[in-house]
Amino acid sequence: MRASRFLLALTGFFLASSLTRAENWPAWRGPTGQGLSTETSLPTEWSPSKNVKWKIALPDSGNSTPIVWGDKIFLTQSTEKGKKRSLWCLNRADGSKLWEKAVSFDGQEPKHDTNTYCAASPVTDGERIVVSHGSAGVYCYDFTGKELWHRELGSCRHIWGNASSPVLYKNLAILNFGPNAKTFLLAMDLSDGTDAWKVAAEGKKESDFFGSWSTPVLAEVKGRTELVMTWPGVVKAYNPENGSLLWGCTGLEKDKSADRLTYASPLISTDGIVAAAGYGGPAIGIKPGGIGDITASHRLWRTPSNPQRIGSGVIAGEHAYLVNEPGLACIELKTGKELWTKPIREGVWGSIVLADGKLYVASQKGVAFVIEAKPELKVLAQNALDGATTRASLAPSQGCILIRTYKNLWCIGK
Repeated sequence: MRASRFLLALTGFFLASSLTRAENWPAWRGPTGQGLSTETSLPTEWSPSKNVKWKIALPDSGNSTPIVWGDKIFLTQSTEKGKKRSLWCLNRADGSKLWEKAVSFDGQEPKHDTNTYCAASPVTDGERIVVSHGSAGVYCYDFTGKELWHRELGSCRHIWGNASSPVLYKNLAILNFGPNAKTFLLAMDLSDGTDAWKVAAEGKKESDFFGSWSTPVLAEVKGRTELVMTWPGVVKAYNPENGSLLWGCTGLEKDKSADRLTYASPLISTDGIVAAAGYGGPAIGIKPGGIGDITASHRLWRTPSNPQRIGSGVIAGEHAYLVNEPGLACIELKTGKELWTKPIREGVWGSIVLADGKLYVASQKGVAFVIEAKPELKVLAQNALDGATTRASLAPSQGCILIRTYKNLWCIGK
């Protein structure tokens, strides 16, 4: 396949995936799955009347992030209270809709008021688009909108809904299906959707404060390709070829509570891995490499209690920048020591993008902050749009930034 090769990530890693062109943003959190962009000419200031190339109205709320390949944007959108779940293909030049593929779902699927149906982002290799619609199934389309295959994976039920996005590795589409009583990590053949491998994970009833909404991350660690996943209470790495377990590290469980929730994806660099639980749970640092239970040998640090963490951060050099629901924080990668915090009144659910030494992240009211990625806090800009709820992450591509609010999809560019 012409798009299958390793892309050099900003952290010095090679991401094993089916993505090539740096100007594309082909998955949630981009080509590396870690919010790292090679763009150098992104705008730092905008408003409803400044640096707006176009905007289009959206028919309903949505937490998923758009992806970009070439002249096309792909976006998931639910309407009719989740009974209609769609994949949109938009013209990147002006946001006009090229086609829409809708799936009907008449069943019951619970969710939290702050979550939305179609919360998962699509993923593409430049030839196919794979999208998860939760209980409505997984679908694969070509760039003309032709359905290539779909899978019914069963009911996905949790009181807070689902959100994990699929990722691509070579000829596989890999999905964390859950949280649910039956939770599993599944690799599907891109050609026909059949199972390549499947790993069962711990699941509980839908009302329990237990589950993972994390999207797994693919990276090459010390010459070995790993699929790293944060589960309730533990971080695990798998061989993406066959799903075999490479290592596990505990520490994400709460000390005095049975609640085990994780939303953020792991952050990975040559110097360390950072994983964070949600709902006030721990964060841990891990030395890359190792086999088996590496808790005693490779866990670098653990902070037992933190603010709520839903969005995912980034690693830049010797520091990690984390998203807390009330704002952002900078920590030392190898020690976990907090160097600064940036409170954001409206709170943050989206994930950070790192581009050209700058951190880009939007608050829940659509106010986007641009901050220097340095151990000394310096806010470069604070940009407001339509004031609507914003829980999607920003998507940079080809000199522009796509921002999804509950009202509009904005294309920001100089």
